[in-house]
Amino acid sequence: MTDYLRAVIDMIGPPENRYADPAAWARLEAELDMALPTDYKTLVDAYAPIQINGHLSLSHPATEWWNLGEEIRETTSDWSRTAWQRDSTNDPESGPRVIRGLPDLVFGVRGGLVPLTSTDRGDVVFLAPRVHGFPGGMCVACEDGDWAGYPMPFAEWLYRFLIGEDMAGCKSAAFYPGPVRWEYPPMAPGERSHVSQGPERGM
Repeated sequence: MTDYLRAVIDMIGPPENRYADPAAWARLEAELDMALPTDYKTLVDAYAPIQINGHLSLSHPATEWWNLGEEIRETTSDWSRTAWQRDSTNDPESGPRVIRGLPDLVFGVRGGLVPLTSTDRGDVVFLAPRVHGFPGGMCVACEDGDWAGYPMPFAEWLYRFLIGEDMAGCKSAAFYPGPVRWEYPPMAPGERSHVSQGPERGM
């Protein structure tokens, strides 16, 4: 069985844990009234804030800039204001209510969809209580207006994203051969971003 957390770390490179802070996670989880997945927190602590392969961004709850708690609050507010209807997707059979298996749709709270990360193409990756029966799976609001459900933990979703599978709906793959490229954004006025790459993948 694949250890997806280890596989992602092997692709991105040795963790730096620049901002690892259990107290910051405790504050965020108290605000959400729920625990976030351990594999997700491990990867965020290991690398965030970071943009991976020019598309996927991870923020951290302990930083002033690129703050995860602030991004969750803003994304939750934006999506909560949307008038969700059962036919609000191009394919009602793959809408978020169907994927979750529940009639109600709420954001940013226990039992709802919690935004974990996003792409520069407009995809938003949510943690869902259940995805097609799997507890704690990924529910993706795709940039084309459709939704996609992935009954798997975050580390597996990210691994499959990085090896070029369609992880934000049909024909959404963004595969780059060779090492994973990543960028640390500036964290204070006057700083510049830092671009580097992981080890050779043989892909």
